[in-house]
Amino acid sequence: MNNGDRKSKILFLCSGNYYRSRFAEHLFNHLAERRGIDWVADSYGLVVDRPNHNVGPISTRTLQALTERAVTLPTDPRAPMQLTTDHLAEADLVIALKEAEHRPMMAERFPRWEDRIEYWHIHDLNLASAEVAMAEIETAIVSLMERLSKF
Repeated sequence: MNNGDRKSKILFLCSGNYYRSRFAEHLFNHLAERRGIDWVADSYGLVVDRPNHNVGPISTRTLQALTERAVTLPTDPRAPMQLTTDHLAEADLVIALKEAEHRPMMAERFPRWEDRIEYWHIHDLNLASAEVAMAEIETAIVSLMERLSKF
């Protein structure tokens, strides 16, 4: 997509913006820079405002997986952030990481956007190990990059 001087923007969504979406954001930005793809990623959670068991600003599993892939990490990672309608409106592409989990959340909180985003099928820790989920996200991102490089 051509947005003048602005890079095209992709959003990765998950429930808490702590584990899967944060991994996708950082890995995408790392690979996009290395491959010269003119896109930038950010990530948000659909229910950050609900009680959760997250400890710290980002999952240790996410940090470990990024380190294993030689992705440069911010020295002071930000806290999880709640998705807003403004974030959706500013994005060129929005991907929720698990359709069965996130489509109902989109329908509840952002019903006008539910059918306007792309859904992947990456399980959370209750259904898949971090190693499996991170490898699936990585495979999906590489495929996404091939698709985006055609623009």
